[in-house]
Amino acid sequence: MKIYIDNVTMNEALERISYLTENTKHSYVVTPNVDHIVKLEKDPEFFEIYENAALILTDGQPLIWISKLYKTSIIEKISGADLFPRVCKLAAQKKYKLFFLGAAEGVADIAATKLIMKYPGLNIVGTYSPKFGFENDPNEIKNIINVIKENIPDILIVGLGTPKQEKFIYRNKELLNVPISLGVGASIDFEAGTQKRAPVWMSKCGLEWFYRLCREPHRLFKRYLIDDIKVIKLIWKYRKNKKLE
Repeated sequence: MKIYIDNVTMNEALERISYLTENTKHSYVVTPNVDHIVKLEKDPEFFEIYENAALILTDGQPLIWISKLYKTSIIEKISGADLFPRVCKLAAQKKYKLFFLGAAEGVADIAATKLIMKYPGLNIVGTYSPKFGFENDPNEIKNIINVIKENIPDILIVGLGTPKQEKFIYRNKELLNVPISLGVGASIDFEAGTQKRAPVWMSKCGLEWFYRLCREPHRLFKRYLIDDIKVIKLIWKYRKNKKLE
């Protein structure tokens, strides 16, 4: 594929996140899945974001299968939804301050309340739900940045969907001045209970996408059945290139 993955376990990923939190000014983590791989081919800014990420983890069983095809097996799937609660646990232990950006109005607050109950000592210093189309409103972006800066988090959790979340983090990382930011997609909704994750067995079988498609067919039909199918062509393209090296 077009990118390199940090081939680490969940525990190793958490150790790196802890290190980055304590030793960097504005690093960020990305968690690629098939949809990201396809987007990387046609979006130069998205590719630039990946090239400058401090940590690239594997969100999706299909990428594990692809890595085996290339004979460069990835150790472990580390999805944003699995990483998020573990980062909250880490933050509670290390006394890191968190800020949640994303989800519908009030959802991040519900998630924060549940996570604080689950991990005593967790310090969530603020939450914010951007209005629809915020990415095209300079005043709203400025407001979001100011709210985050006022709360001085150590870790910024961003659940705005791809590529909005990654582009927001990348374009504003110096202004935000947060040691580390993580794009976690729908993970805030999962923790709040407003959306359900696929059963574990479906996730392990690489069918999480099918579960989500069945729940939101109108929103996800194009992504899963039209756009993401392009990954098959990419697998062949990069496998062929590898043979020629």
